[in-house]
Amino acid sequence: MGSHPNTLPNPVTAAGREGLDALLHEPSSAVVALDFDGTLAEIVPDPEQARAHPGAVPALAALAPKVGSIAVITGRPAGVAVRYGGFAGVPGLEHLVVLGHYGAERWDAVSGIVSAPSEHPGVAAVRAELPGFLDEIGAWRGTWIEEKGRAVAVHTRRAAEPMAAFEALRGPLADLAERHGLIVEPGRAVLELRPPGTDKGVALRDYLAHAGASAVLYAGDDLGDLAAFAEVEKRRTEGQPGLLVCSGSTEVTELSDRADLTLNGPAQVVAFLTALADRLPAPTD
Repeated sequence: MGSHPNTLPNPVTAAGREGLDALLHEPSSAVVALDFDGTLAEIVPDPEQARAHPGAVPALAALAPKVGSIAVITGRPAGVAVRYGGFAGVPGLEHLVVLGHYGAERWDAVSGIVSAPSEHPGVAAVRAELPGFLDEIGAWRGTWIEEKGRAVAVHTRRAAEPMAAFEALRGPLADLAERHGLIVEPGRAVLELRPPGTDKGVALRDYLAHAGASAVLYAGDDLGDLAAFAEVEKRRTEGQPGLLVCSGSTEVTELSDRADLTLNGPAQVVAFLTALADRLPAPTD
């Protein structure tokens, strides 16, 4: 991170340095977009025990008034991310939005309200079928089903061989999802069955268009973040600056290979956001 705690690290790519410079020079119209699990919160064996890093909310509260807005984009239900993040009712976070279920749900800090469309019928069907399905194919032992409201996820992190279980389930779960009009989103020892047409790239694109962003920073750690990385890369080819940050993971190298800046997990992400807030001038009314 540098010799001083408030020193901003230098992106390794020219495009990343340009993106950071744009954010520093015109913060009032910049968007800072962040994944939740693995980026603001440590990955834990039980997703229900995940909580934002202790320094995350103070860092976001310091940064939010100085930029156009901050968006947390997650596969979790928006309300769950708000609760686990501790984002509600925090002074300074008025410019925060949580886009849950890959953008299908939206929570605004100003109103405290979640807006969302109706549930895809395939999710209810898969939810009912999945326990028996896993038992029938002999994959029940060590796997764990997470109920996500508008999606259902199967975790293999507790299996004796997590990655072997993950690979063995990919095909069967893809077939199950297809039968019910869903898709499978792979992650770190997790396979999520959810409706098509929403991903973090679509969520980011729609939000940036709504925000009229001049520059964007996106930070993530998992395969689901690749779509958002691709959206920032596309915008850069169109002349709109962006910075891609990877919250370092030895489990997923695809992001670090494409990132302008790799940080060692949520603690360093929080330190980076704090340093960024320190560098930016106080907002003018």
